[in-house]
Amino acid sequence: MKMIINTKNAPAPIGPYNQAILSNGTLYISGQIPIDPKSGELVSGDIKLETKQSMENLKAILTEAEMTFENVVKSSIFLSDMNQFTEVNEVYATYFNADTAPARETVEVANLPKFVNVEISMIAVK
Repeated sequence: MKMIINTKNAPAPIGPYNQAILSNGTLYISGQIPIDPKSGELVSGDIKLETKQSMENLKAILTEAEMTFENVVKSSIFLSDMNQFTEVNEVYATYFNADTAPARETVEVANLPKFVNVEISMIAVK
C-alpha cells in the first residue's frame, strides 16, 4: 500500500511528484532544495543556510509522517561544488546523533533544480 505524504511546512513539489511516499513502513522522501515554504523563495548565497533550509524541509516531511531523523536509514546529498562538502557536513551533522547516523553518499553534480547548490533526499523506516 502506498500513502502520499505532503505538508505545507515544506515546499510544494515543482514537478509531477510528491514530497514523500510511505509504503510498508518505509518513507521515501523526494530531494529537498533550499526553498523557504512560507515565502516560496530560494534561500541562497550561503551554503550553510541553504543546507539548513533543505534539512528543515526534510524535518517537516518526517514530522508529517510521524517520524524523526532517528528513523532515517539512508540519505543522499547532491552538491554543485564538492568544495562545499565541509560546510554542508557541519550543518548536516547537527541533525543526527553520530552513533546512529544513517548510511549516506554525497556526490557532485553538474546542475540541480533551480540551479541550487544542494539537494538532499532521505529514506526513513518506522
